[in-house]
Amino acid sequence: VQLQASGGGLVQPGGSLRLSCAAPELTLHSYAIGWFRQAPGKEREWVSFISRSAGITRYADSVKGRFTISGDNTINTVYLHLNSLKPEDTAVYYCAAKNTMGRPSIPGTKVTDFNYWGQGTQVTVSS
Repeated sequence: VQLQASGGGLVQPGGSLRLSCAAPELTLHSYAIGWFRQAPGKEREWVSFISRSAGITRYADSVKGRFTISGDNTINTVYLHLNSLKPEDTAVYYCAAKNTMGRPSIPGTKVTDFNYWGQGTQVTVSS
């Protein structure tokens, strides 16, 4: 299963970006898609996930109210909309997939809860 993350870049504080996670080989109803990020010198941390089978989205407290996750079933792509960005949001952002087999499964928030990973896209928030 291949996941392709894109959309990162350099943005000023308060700005916005839209990250994309393309997953042409899988159907969003059968997989939960998560976003994680890893800043230099820090562990990879969970940001958000979407589970079509369970009909839910979840966000880490640090991004709640600023980031929004959504999916487009027609092109098997999940988006992470980053708004009101802060310097502390600077990190490499990764998307990951967990096979739920279409069951109303709610994934965890650990790196080990997800089976497949994309290559990451750099987000830098700086003036």
